[in-house]
Amino acid sequence: MKPARKQRLILITLMVIGASIATAFALKSFNDNLMYFFSTTDVVDGKAPKDTLFRLGGMVIKGSVERPGDGMMVRFKLTDFSKEVTVEYTGILPDLFREGQGIVAHGKLNNQGVFIAEEVLAKHDENYMPPEVKSSLKNQPNSGTGQ
Repeated sequence: MKPARKQRLILITLMVIGASIATAFALKSFNDNLMYFFSTTDVVDGKAPKDTLFRLGGMVIKGSVERPGDGMMVRFKLTDFSKEVTVEYTGILPDLFREGQGIVAHGKLNNQGVFIAEEVLAKHDENYMPPEVKSSLKNQPNSGTGQ
């Protein structure tokens, strides 16, 4: 084999190995940052991992919001209308948070089966439309709102 051809072969081999290593790092990083979503039924049934971050979604049960002590800790129960999970969160809740409202929380389960949330996101109704937009669409001919 000629020296020039041998150098090209070594260079191409090193480039393929480098690209493979970069791809492996990218996939590992993606897998480490992947966060799964579980319903309250999945959590109660034991399908959710313990001591691993995941998302928990459901409706806040009316009358379940408690603020024990003087701190910023809030305890409430989430349900998917089948089973319920107790959630504890320390921090300022979003403005849209209220009983009977759908939320998504990021956090992990502790050994007692309580979900310790690091972040709480309140969901609004996907059919919601600001009154100004609704009235302007209503006044448009052929707006497609059917109202």
